[in-house]
Amino acid sequence: MSRASSDGHITAAITAGGRSSRFGSDKALALLRGQPLLRHVADSLQDCPIRILIAPAGKYVLDGWETISDTRPGEGPLAGLEAALSHTTSDWLAFTGVDLPGLTPEFWAALARERTPQALAVLPLDKEGRPQPLAGLYCRELLGRVTELLDAGERRLKRAAPPESSILVSGLSPALRNVNTPDDLAALAAESPDTKP
Repeated sequence: MSRASSDGHITAAITAGGRSSRFGSDKALALLRGQPLLRHVADSLQDCPIRILIAPAGKYVLDGWETISDTRPGEGPLAGLEAALSHTTSDWLAFTGVDLPGLTPEFWAALARERTPQALAVLPLDKEGRPQPLAGLYCRELLGRVTELLDAGERRLKRAAPPESSILVSGLSPALRNVNTPDDLAALAAESPDTKP
């Protein structure tokens, strides 16, 4: 099967095991327009036929999602990516966290359209032109590399895919509004309820 296969071959994965230290409480359950941040992000991935939530067992309830445990608790999103890549049978994984409630199905579709047979990752660029690895597509072939990085002490998600094998996509930065603090959440809540941030 080609790595540039159709959208139906993408597995969704949300890592929800972070400590939310800057937020002060469990960020995944913080409400925006009446829905937890986790639900906003999950809704953006509704078109993926297989959906994985990486979180402690019993911590969250998300219908239609299979919860799996982080293989290396407390070691960050790169470890979450390892867990997701280990669990998927799809060629591609749509991987993100709980703090990007502006993500939409259209955002993921735009990334999916940019895949090529040679690519190992497709990452959006933020408004400063920097790759944002916590809202990207990752090829299952990266599992070995990710495991080697973690075993060597690497924790940065941006190292998951070699730069020369990563496709960078511009024009998607409005979807990348990150919620790190209660003030970030309040700013989003103050915006029009009829538009995604």
